[in-house]
Amino acid sequence: MYIQRKLDVSSVLEHKSCFLFGPRQCGKSSLIRETIPDAYIFDLLNSDTFSRLARNAGYIEEVCRENRPIVIDEIQKMPSLLDEVHRLIESRGFKFLLTGSSARKLRRGGVNLLGGRARVRNIHPFSASELGDRFDLDRAMNYGLLPGIWFSDEPEEDLAGYVSLYLQQEIMQEGATRNLPAFSRFLEIAALSSGDQINYQSISSDAQIPRSTVQEYFKILNDTLLAREVPVWRKGQSRKTVETSKFYLFDTGVTRRLQRRKELVRGTPEYGDAFESWILHEISAYADACRRDAEIAYWRTRTKIEVDFVINGETAIEVKTTRNADKEDLKGLRAIADEGRFARRLLVCDEPTERETDEIGILPWRVFIDQLWSGRIF
Repeated sequence: MYIQRKLDVSSVLEHKSCFLFGPRQCGKSSLIRETIPDAYIFDLLNSDTFSRLARNAGYIEEVCRENRPIVIDEIQKMPSLLDEVHRLIESRGFKFLLTGSSARKLRRGGVNLLGGRARVRNIHPFSASELGDRFDLDRAMNYGLLPGIWFSDEPEEDLAGYVSLYLQQEIMQEGATRNLPAFSRFLEIAALSSGDQINYQSISSDAQIPRSTVQEYFKILNDTLLAREVPVWRKGQSRKTVETSKFYLFDTGVTRRLQRRKELVRGTPEYGDAFESWILHEISAYADACRRDAEIAYWRTRTKIEVDFVINGETAIEVKTTRNADKEDLKGLRAIADEGRFARRLLVCDEPTERETDEIGILPWRVFIDQLWSGRIF
């Protein structure tokens, strides 16, 4: 079953070539198959295709005789091919869609990134808006939103395979790290810290690896889109804030599996953490799909007053799974009003009905998702 994605790469290719990045199994191949059915496709995971192009980059021009989009899948497997792509864009006017799990290997290799001749788009796991009536919150919190996992009849088994075959081995094969046992230990500890302030020294001690290695591993997660750094919002007018960023892993199911947790149950802190991470996922997916500027930060004072997300310095969002918001749930949103002018202050929660108190909007999560994807949040 194909779910229509919000990200539209076909319209980009009408004007310019495009890099499409995203973690494996986010739906890049399905998106290409359904939205660019006439494209020439060169899959660098195919050993025969890889060998042909390694011997003769001109093979692309020999095959592509018509003016149709050209897809090179997993371009990071052969960064040198970008020189030929550059030549064909200039000499033939070809439009390329270049997909991969990240730009990390391309950037680190100092290769030709086409000098602005290609736009960049990121694809995420499913959003609730894309799934519509098929979306189930409990399933999303436990198994995540990777397309292959979402439709699996054995999601736990497939999550285990994803973690072992990709998050560990694939990253090592791409040269991001050569110490698989150390990276595996780091991943599990990082997953337990997802959504928290990063404590490099504590993670270094728990994973038994140097602090500098921990910092490099977090950079790997960020570069490969497997995690997102959320910095501190520092533009408040009165209170001093903490200095440490937070990191969130990209998918709630992958996070739970790495944490070695069993089923997450509503009302528990672990479920609340997953809910917060999912809201960040929706905000990020919307921003990338709809090309909306989104400087996402969080606010936390040294006295531990906190707001989960501050978007563009204008919208403050607190996330709770509560069905009955009280004063304690609104404490951070009330306090941040003293720090600047906010177009909206919102509590996203599990209450059944939208309401407002003290100029704070209390939004059921379904209402928040509808407003987000219709462009009414930012």
